[in-house]
Amino acid sequence: MKLHKVATLVLAGSLFLTTGCEKDLLDKTNPNAPSTSQFWKTQDDAVKGVFACYSGLQQFACYYRSWHFMAHRSDESYSQSPFVELANFTRFITPDNNFFISSFAWNDYYRTIYRTNQVLNNVPGISMDETLKKRLLAEARFVRALSYYDLVYFFGNVPLIVDEPVVTTRAVQATPAQTEAQIIADLQAAIPDLPVTYGAADKGRVPKGGAQALLAKVYMHQRKYTEASALFTEIINSGQFALVSNYLDNFTDTNENNSESLFEVQFTGAVLEVGQGQDNASASESHDRPNFFGPPGPTFADVQPRRWLLEAYTDSTVSFAPGSTTKHLIDPRRDISIIHAGNPDRFYGKTFGEWNWNPNQQYWRKYLNDRTRTNENFTSGINHRVIRYADVLLMQAEALTELNQLAAALPLVNQVRRRVDLAPLTGSYTQAQLRQLIRSERAKELAGEGTRWFDILRWGLMDDQAGIDELKSRDVDFVNFRLGISKLLPIPQRDIDIDPGVKQNPGY
Repeated sequence: MKLHKVATLVLAGSLFLTTGCEKDLLDKTNPNAPSTSQFWKTQDDAVKGVFACYSGLQQFACYYRSWHFMAHRSDESYSQSPFVELANFTRFITPDNNFFISSFAWNDYYRTIYRTNQVLNNVPGISMDETLKKRLLAEARFVRALSYYDLVYFFGNVPLIVDEPVVTTRAVQATPAQTEAQIIADLQAAIPDLPVTYGAADKGRVPKGGAQALLAKVYMHQRKYTEASALFTEIINSGQFALVSNYLDNFTDTNENNSESLFEVQFTGAVLEVGQGQDNASASESHDRPNFFGPPGPTFADVQPRRWLLEAYTDSTVSFAPGSTTKHLIDPRRDISIIHAGNPDRFYGKTFGEWNWNPNQQYWRKYLNDRTRTNENFTSGINHRVIRYADVLLMQAEALTELNQLAAALPLVNQVRRRVDLAPLTGSYTQAQLRQLIRSERAKELAGEGTRWFDILRWGLMDDQAGIDELKSRDVDFVNFRLGISKLLPIPQRDIDIDPGVKQNPGY
């Protein structure tokens, strides 16, 4: 069952809009409106408060839309959008520091963080079942950690707010290391109180493995491979997760919250209130990624996959997979991930040729509703899978490779390949060779899912000219990338104008 928003005025109507904004002197407080001091009284209030935390991730500029555009500035995607400012945003050209994709994301993530801070500050004082209380607090810590994870790796030096602010609050702008430390502290505190699994009525809540995986990802960014590998080992050995037999089940609205999912943002497709900056309990429970990440006609086609990625699925090393009578020369994940002239499927009821699409172009297919609709709109109900078990297996392989435990790493890569009936990789590899094989496997397994930005960031490819040259060889847009600048998004100028203590990222 998916988590639904709760019409709680105190959580939705009184949220802090940005870091340190002051009330307009003309604003008047409704004396009949409930306040936080009136709300946080019962166990039911605590449950509703945590629902509101999860629903924060559904907001317009979080996983509803902006996250996808910010994550797809990587080398796997590009934009030919007629919306020039949007296309330039993906090309590292951002003349407007208030451009809505990133500035609204800044706002909505802090709205979500404010909700979690309300829970963490008020729920401890409620008289209720103590086991449930600990679990709810752990869930709120996870949502706060995930919000800061996205903020720090998109924006860098972000204000770190862990208490309920008031109008006079001036948040301290933390370094990335300080924000990572807070994420780690939240996840370490959450993990002991999260269940390994939930019943059917609570599907969609984060389990222990989801928090462990997010913590391990932070350690991977910090190159703490021993700590990361230990957490990945716990997840793998827990027996709670497994690759689903059908790769496609990870990207449609069937078989959601399955054995491969460690955490996904829930969407129902319900059409409630939509629009930029919505922050209320009845905001839409749909998202509109498919409307921008598909082919022209049924979608706006604002973001497309690069040609190198399509070509990467040609695998001349593949022969008969164990137990298979099919000889694969093309990785089966290609046609699930990408719409292209060689894909024999039908999309929104027609073939590629019947749509008369340009055979030299290719389009994203993951998360589209092309199998059930004739076009897209702003209301998709497909859950976004934030962390999948395949990601965990490949990250563990990466961690073990960096620890030079090559023999232990290769079987994990082959486990992911075997799911799509590809023959295992065999032979002897050096550390450098296996590192590149794992990176290639991640590109194909996780294509279009938004993980690529975090991968190239973690691998340090945006830290020196050699890395930029490598990225540029796959994505010409990196010719615009400015070392020491473009890795981070600009902090919205509106916030700096409100609080001069917030300093802009270098170069903006």
